Amino acid sequence: MTQATRRPQAPNSAERARTIAARGGKAALVPSPGPELGHCSSAEAEAERVSPLLHHVHADGSATLLLDDDHPLVSATWQAPRGELTAMLELTDAAPVPLREPVRGLLWITGWLRALTGEEARAAVLEVVERRPDPRLLDAGHGATVLRLTPASMVVADAEGTSSIRPSEFSEAEPDPFAHYEDGWLRHLELSHRDVVELLCRHLPDHLRGGHVRPLGLDRFGLRLRVEAVEGDHDVRIAFAHPVTTPKELAAELRRLLGCPFMAQVHYG
Repeated sequence: MTQATRRPQAPNSAERARTIAARGGKAALVPSPGPELGHCSSAEAEAERVSPLLHHVHADGSATLLLDDDHPLVSATWQAPRGELTAMLELTDAAPVPLREPVRGLLWITGWLRALTGEEARAAVLEVVERRPDPRLLDAGHGATVLRLTPASMVVADAEGTSSIRPSEFSEAEPDPFAHYEDGWLRHLELSHRDVVELLCRHLPDHLRGGHVRPLGLDRFGLRLRVEAVEGDHDVRIAFAHPVTTPKELAAELRRLLGCPFMAQVHYG
Protein backbone atom coordinates (compact mmCIF):
# COMPACT_ATOMS: atom_id res chain seq x y z
CA MET A 1 0.00 0.00 0.00
CA THR A 2 1.45 3.37 -0.96
CA GLN A 3 1.96 6.27 1.39
CA ALA A 4 -0.68 8.34 -0.43
CA THR A 5 -3.44 5.75 0.00
CA ARG A 6 -2.74 4.47 3.52
CA ARG A 7 -5.46 5.79 5.81
CA PRO A 8 -3.84 7.87 8.56
CA GLN A 9 -4.85 7.66 12.19
CA ALA A 10 -7.86 9.77 13.15
CA PRO A 11 -10.14 10.22 16.19
CA ASN A 12 -12.57 7.35 16.70
CA SER A 13 -16.30 7.87 16.30
CA ALA A 14 -16.97 8.45 20.02
CA GLU A 15 -14.19 11.05 20.22
CA ARG A 16 -15.56 12.83 17.16
CA ALA A 17 -19.04 12.82 18.68
CA ARG A 18 -17.74 14.23 21.99
CA THR A 19 -15.89 16.96 20.08
CA ILE A 20 -18.97 18.01 18.12
CA ALA A 21 -20.97 18.11 21.36
CA ALA A 22 -18.26 20.12 23.14
CA ARG A 23 -18.24 22.78 20.42
CA GLY A 24 -21.93 23.41 21.08
CA GLY A 25 -22.88 24.30 17.51
CA LYS A 26 -26.33 24.88 16.08
CA ALA A 27 -28.98 22.51 17.45
CA ALA A 28 -32.38 21.32 16.27
CA LEU A 29 -34.83 19.23 18.27
CA VAL A 30 -37.05 16.94 16.21
CA PRO A 31 -39.97 15.22 17.99
CA SER A 32 -40.89 11.70 16.90
CA PRO A 33 -44.38 11.19 15.44
CA GLY A 34 -46.88 9.79 17.90
CA PRO A 35 -50.20 10.39 19.68
CA GLU A 36 -48.80 13.37 21.60
CA LEU A 37 -48.31 15.15 18.25
CA GLY A 38 -51.60 14.09 16.73
CA HIS A 39 -50.20 11.06 14.87
CA CYS A 40 -48.33 13.29 12.45
CA SER A 41 -46.18 11.68 9.76
CA SER A 42 -42.39 11.54 9.87
CA ALA A 43 -42.25 14.31 7.27
CA GLU A 44 -44.58 16.46 9.37
CA ALA A 45 -42.53 15.78 12.49
CA GLU A 46 -39.39 16.82 10.60
CA ALA A 47 -41.16 20.06 9.70
CA GLU A 48 -41.63 20.65 13.45
CA ARG A 49 -37.88 21.10 13.97
CA VAL A 50 -37.34 23.25 17.05
CA SER A 51 -34.38 25.53 17.74
CA PRO A 52 -33.88 25.42 21.53
CA LEU A 53 -33.23 28.65 23.38
CA LEU A 54 -30.18 26.86 24.78
CA HIS A 55 -28.77 23.34 24.63
CA HIS A 56 -25.95 21.59 26.45
CA VAL A 57 -24.81 18.00 25.96
CA HIS A 58 -23.37 16.40 29.09
CA ALA A 59 -20.55 13.87 29.27
CA ASP A 60 -23.03 10.99 29.60
CA GLY A 61 -24.76 11.97 26.33
CA SER A 62 -27.84 13.45 27.97
CA ALA A 63 -28.80 16.99 27.00
CA THR A 64 -30.32 19.88 28.92
CA LEU A 65 -32.48 22.21 26.83
CA LEU A 66 -34.50 25.37 27.30
CA LEU A 67 -37.76 26.03 25.45
CA ASP A 68 -40.34 28.78 25.83
CA ASP A 69 -43.02 27.81 28.34
CA ASP A 70 -45.73 28.17 25.69
CA HIS A 71 -43.98 26.08 23.04
CA PRO A 72 -46.24 23.23 21.80
CA LEU A 73 -43.50 20.69 22.41
CA VAL A 74 -43.48 21.56 26.12
CA SER A 75 -47.24 20.93 26.28
CA ALA A 76 -46.84 17.68 24.35
CA THR A 77 -44.21 16.54 26.84
CA TRP A 78 -46.50 17.21 29.81
CA GLN A 79 -49.35 15.35 28.13
CA ALA A 80 -47.28 12.35 27.04
CA PRO A 81 -47.58 8.97 28.84
CA ARG A 82 -45.17 8.92 31.81
CA GLY A 83 -44.44 12.57 31.01
CA GLU A 84 -41.91 11.86 28.25
CA LEU A 85 -41.82 11.47 24.50
CA THR A 86 -39.21 10.35 22.00
CA ALA A 87 -37.21 13.00 20.20
CA MET A 88 -33.95 13.53 18.36
CA LEU A 89 -31.44 16.30 18.97
CA GLU A 90 -29.35 17.19 15.91
CA LEU A 91 -26.07 19.06 16.40
CA THR A 92 -24.37 20.65 13.41
CA ASP A 93 -20.61 21.07 13.28
CA ALA A 94 -20.00 24.00 10.93
CA ALA A 95 -16.68 24.78 9.29
CA PRO A 96 -14.80 27.73 10.86
CA VAL A 97 -14.36 29.49 7.48
CA PRO A 98 -16.95 30.23 4.76
CA LEU A 99 -17.29 27.23 2.45
CA ARG A 100 -19.76 26.36 -0.29
CA GLU A 101 -20.55 23.20 1.75
CA PRO A 102 -20.26 24.56 5.31
CA VAL A 103 -21.36 21.51 7.34
CA ARG A 104 -18.42 19.29 8.22
CA GLY A 105 -20.13 16.99 10.72
CA LEU A 106 -23.44 16.03 12.34
CA LEU A 107 -24.34 14.36 15.62
CA TRP A 108 -27.78 12.88 16.24
CA ILE A 109 -28.90 11.96 19.76
CA THR A 110 -32.18 10.05 19.96
CA GLY A 111 -33.87 9.40 23.27
CA TRP A 112 -36.61 10.36 25.73
CA LEU A 113 -37.52 13.97 26.34
CA ARG A 114 -39.16 15.18 29.53
CA ALA A 115 -39.73 18.51 31.23
CA LEU A 116 -38.12 19.22 34.59
CA THR A 117 -39.59 21.18 37.46
CA GLY A 118 -38.66 22.33 40.93
CA GLU A 119 -35.40 21.13 42.44
CA GLU A 120 -34.71 18.86 39.47
CA ALA A 121 -34.83 21.82 37.08
CA ARG A 122 -32.66 23.98 39.35
CA ALA A 123 -30.09 21.19 39.70
CA ALA A 124 -29.98 20.80 35.90
CA VAL A 125 -29.42 24.53 35.41
CA LEU A 126 -26.64 24.61 38.01
CA GLU A 127 -24.96 21.65 36.33
CA VAL A 128 -24.90 23.55 33.03
CA VAL A 129 -23.72 26.76 34.72
CA GLU A 130 -20.65 24.93 36.06
CA ARG A 131 -19.66 23.96 32.54
CA ARG A 132 -21.06 26.76 30.44
CA PRO A 133 -22.25 29.97 32.13
CA ASP A 134 -24.86 31.60 29.92
CA PRO A 135 -27.26 34.46 30.73
CA ARG A 136 -30.10 32.60 28.96
CA LEU A 137 -30.13 30.17 31.88
CA LEU A 138 -31.63 32.97 33.99
CA ASP A 139 -34.86 32.50 32.01
CA ALA A 140 -35.34 28.99 33.44
CA GLY A 141 -38.53 29.11 35.48
CA HIS A 142 -39.20 32.65 34.24
CA GLY A 143 -40.72 32.08 30.82
CA ALA A 144 -38.59 29.09 29.82
CA THR A 145 -38.93 25.40 30.67
CA VAL A 146 -35.97 23.12 31.37
CA LEU A 147 -36.06 19.79 29.53
CA ARG A 148 -33.80 16.75 29.67
CA LEU A 149 -33.12 14.39 26.77
CA THR A 150 -31.92 10.97 27.96
CA PRO A 151 -30.03 9.20 25.15
CA ALA A 152 -30.96 5.80 23.75
CA SER A 153 -28.79 5.90 20.61
CA MET A 154 -26.33 8.22 18.90
CA VAL A 155 -24.98 8.60 15.36
CA VAL A 156 -22.07 10.73 14.14
CA ALA A 157 -21.48 11.55 10.46
CA ASP A 158 -18.52 13.41 8.96
CA ALA A 159 -15.72 12.97 6.42
CA GLU A 160 -14.33 10.07 8.45
CA GLY A 161 -17.59 8.12 8.04
CA THR A 162 -20.98 7.50 9.64
CA SER A 163 -21.07 5.46 12.85
CA SER A 164 -23.53 4.45 15.55
CA ILE A 165 -22.33 5.08 19.10
CA ARG A 166 -23.58 3.67 22.37
CA PRO A 167 -24.08 6.27 25.11
CA SER A 168 -21.54 4.35 27.21
CA GLU A 169 -18.92 4.78 24.45
CA PHE A 170 -19.72 8.49 24.28
CA SER A 171 -19.27 8.94 28.03
CA GLU A 172 -15.95 7.06 28.04
CA ALA A 173 -14.46 9.22 25.27
CA GLU A 174 -12.96 12.71 25.61
CA PRO A 175 -13.32 15.74 23.30
CA ASP A 176 -10.29 16.58 21.22
CA PRO A 177 -7.83 18.74 23.23
CA PHE A 178 -8.04 21.49 20.58
CA ALA A 179 -11.84 21.53 20.32
CA HIS A 180 -12.25 24.99 21.85
CA TYR A 181 -9.28 26.60 20.07
CA GLU A 182 -9.61 25.07 16.63
CA ASP A 183 -12.06 27.50 15.04
CA GLY A 184 -10.18 30.67 16.00
CA TRP A 185 -6.85 29.19 14.97
CA LEU A 186 -8.11 28.04 11.56
CA ARG A 187 -9.81 31.37 10.87
CA HIS A 188 -6.52 33.12 11.66
CA LEU A 189 -4.73 30.72 9.33
CA GLU A 190 -7.23 31.43 6.55
CA LEU A 191 -7.19 35.22 6.90
CA SER A 192 -3.60 35.98 7.87
CA HIS A 193 -1.42 33.07 6.78
CA ARG A 194 -2.39 32.00 3.29
CA ASP A 195 1.32 31.40 2.71
CA VAL A 196 1.19 28.59 5.28
CA VAL A 197 -1.86 27.09 3.57
CA GLU A 198 -0.01 27.16 0.26
CA LEU A 199 2.93 25.32 1.81
CA LEU A 200 0.56 22.69 3.20
CA CYS A 201 -0.72 22.18 -0.36
CA ARG A 202 2.50 20.31 -1.08
CA HIS A 203 0.95 17.36 0.75
CA LEU A 204 -1.99 17.14 -1.64
CA PRO A 205 -2.26 14.53 -4.39
CA ASP A 206 -1.30 15.98 -7.76
CA HIS A 207 -4.85 15.91 -9.14
CA LEU A 208 -6.13 18.13 -6.29
CA ARG A 209 -3.52 20.88 -6.36
CA GLY A 210 -5.42 23.13 -8.75
CA GLY A 211 -8.42 23.62 -6.48
CA HIS A 212 -9.14 26.28 -3.88
CA VAL A 213 -7.65 24.97 -0.62
CA ARG A 214 -9.17 25.99 2.72
CA PRO A 215 -8.38 25.00 6.33
CA LEU A 216 -11.18 22.70 7.51
CA GLY A 217 -10.23 21.03 10.76
CA LEU A 218 -7.60 20.37 13.40
CA ASP A 219 -7.38 17.52 15.91
CA ARG A 220 -4.67 15.75 17.85
CA PHE A 221 -3.94 13.45 14.91
CA GLY A 222 -3.58 16.02 12.13
CA LEU A 223 -4.93 18.79 9.95
CA ARG A 224 -7.81 18.61 7.51
CA LEU A 225 -8.04 20.70 4.36
CA ARG A 226 -11.04 21.23 2.08
CA VAL A 227 -10.22 21.37 -1.64
CA GLU A 228 -12.99 23.13 -3.56
CA ALA A 229 -12.51 22.00 -7.16
CA VAL A 230 -14.62 22.37 -10.29
CA GLU A 231 -15.64 18.71 -10.18
CA GLY A 232 -16.53 18.79 -6.48
CA ASP A 233 -15.19 19.11 -2.95
CA HIS A 234 -12.54 16.86 -1.40
CA ASP A 235 -11.52 16.63 2.25
CA VAL A 236 -7.86 15.79 2.84
CA ARG A 237 -6.31 14.68 6.13
CA ILE A 238 -2.63 15.50 6.68
CA ALA A 239 -1.44 13.31 9.52
CA PHE A 240 0.98 14.31 12.24
CA ALA A 241 3.93 12.01 12.91
CA HIS A 242 2.38 11.30 16.32
CA PRO A 243 -0.66 12.59 18.26
CA VAL A 244 -0.27 15.99 19.90
CA THR A 245 -1.98 17.32 23.02
CA THR A 246 -0.35 20.71 23.73
CA PRO A 247 0.23 23.91 21.73
CA LYS A 248 3.98 23.28 21.93
CA GLU A 249 3.63 19.82 20.40
CA LEU A 250 1.28 21.22 17.77
CA ALA A 251 3.77 23.94 16.80
CA ALA A 252 6.52 21.35 16.42
CA GLU A 253 4.36 19.20 14.13
CA LEU A 254 3.40 22.20 12.00
CA ARG A 255 7.07 23.12 11.59
CA ARG A 256 7.75 19.57 10.52
CA LEU A 257 4.96 19.64 7.97
CA LEU A 258 6.05 22.96 6.53
CA GLY A 259 9.75 22.12 6.50
CA CYS A 260 9.53 18.48 5.38
CA PRO A 261 6.38 18.38 3.22
CA PHE A 262 6.79 14.85 1.87
CA MET A 263 6.97 13.17 5.28
CA ALA A 264 3.23 13.36 5.93
CA GLN A 265 0.65 10.67 5.28
CA VAL A 266 -2.52 11.85 3.57
CA HIS A 267 -6.00 10.53 3.07
CA TYR A 268 -8.50 12.16 0.78
CA GLY A 269 -12.13 11.59 -0.09
